[in-house]
Amino acid sequence: MKVYAFPRGGITFEDPTVPPKDASVVAFLPGISVIPLAQHTGSKAQPVVSVGDYVKEGMLIGRGKGPLSANVHAPVPGKVIRMVSWEMAGGTTNDALVIRMEGSFEKLGKREERYPWEALAPRDLQWLIAEYGIVEMEGEGCPLADVLASLGSVQEDSITLVVRCVFDDPWLVADYVVCQERLKAVVEGSIIMSRASGVSRIVYAVSHKERNLGELLLAESKSWDIPASLVLVGSRYPQRNRRELELVLREYEKKEGLALGALLIQGPATLAAIYDAIRLKKPILDRYIAVGGSAVKTPQVMKVRIGTRIGDIFAECGGLVKEPQRIAFGSPLLGRTVVDLDEPVIKTSYAVIALLKGQIGGTVTRSCISCGECRTVCPVGLDPEAVFKQINGPEQAVADRVAECHGCGCCEVVCPSRLPLSTTIVQAASRRN
Repeated sequence: MKVYAFPRGGITFEDPTVPPKDASVVAFLPGISVIPLAQHTGSKAQPVVSVGDYVKEGMLIGRGKGPLSANVHAPVPGKVIRMVSWEMAGGTTNDALVIRMEGSFEKLGKREERYPWEALAPRDLQWLIAEYGIVEMEGEGCPLADVLASLGSVQEDSITLVVRCVFDDPWLVADYVVCQERLKAVVEGSIIMSRASGVSRIVYAVSHKERNLGELLLAESKSWDIPASLVLVGSRYPQRNRRELELVLREYEKKEGLALGALLIQGPATLAAIYDAIRLKKPILDRYIAVGGSAVKTPQVMKVRIGTRIGDIFAECGGLVKEPQRIAFGSPLLGRTVVDLDEPVIKTSYAVIALLKGQIGGTVTRSCISCGECRTVCPVGLDPEAVFKQINGPEQAVADRVAECHGCGCCEVVCPSRLPLSTTIVQAASRRN
């Protein structure tokens, strides 16, 4: 079976501090949960409960207001004991409700009742997806209600749902475990998403090293009435980026004589959340997250309640072997550094890492030595060295091609001088817009 991969650049890397992908561990329920009201791209949800109120598991506690905003629900039952605020990157503020766990659970430990959805109209499915606050559980967390609404402006004759099971970064191990442990939910979630969005075909895009997983997904989809196919893609980073993935899918489309039309790309965690919302009437209460790094004693994939604090998660992994030099949500490549162990897991958290000095490399930047490594790995064919120098030149000129950079970070990873190449180019592009 042909493997489709983008033609140039990219990097391949392994990380021995990634947790094993054989199974997940269910984390202890947090005694104190911190629930941010902004776990999505748009404005923060407006609280509908106050300090002193008691909430139930799965109860609406924040109502999304305006475009790109999503509803927020209580992951545990208990009492709202305070509201906290902090400044986020970019100068915006976020608020969070702090819940002390008390009382009985509505979902946990109870027999899961499955509700029929097959007769629901697309509009009804869309309403339920919005009501349960389902967002894309990767990236910045775009609310699916807004994604579905945007499909109305698509000019293509058809839409293809692409189930992105591309593991070009070892820190995506939690997504792999989701596929393994919740394969039926991922597949049925893709069917529900297709019905809600008018999709005419499903393509499972799977890393070629995980061909068996792809065949299992395809086999499970055969019991449904929507055409589905499997395409094996490369595992070189950044294959899962939209540009690189769409590039290979268009090649696949041409070779197979298909008409894929517009591509709606979603990850397995998002599709499993859609299944939970529609089939089980359950909002996003927890998510799979990879916990590891050289400072973590026992790395593992954990099923963690939303609102669980980082410090509690590390404690369940045996604690930290030494004081870490860096703690971040996400991959070491592009992860967001955090400085407070009270920061919680949110809907878009897929990994939390704690790194010792030896794992993060040097932090001192030096002058460019013109080695050309950044040009070799750039998947879009940029010359990061030249663009970087132009941006930082005497006239602060912005290169014409900065908008082509999608911030994969490959150039920064290989730069021996530790120059912030990708970061600087992306910032220049955002100033230009």
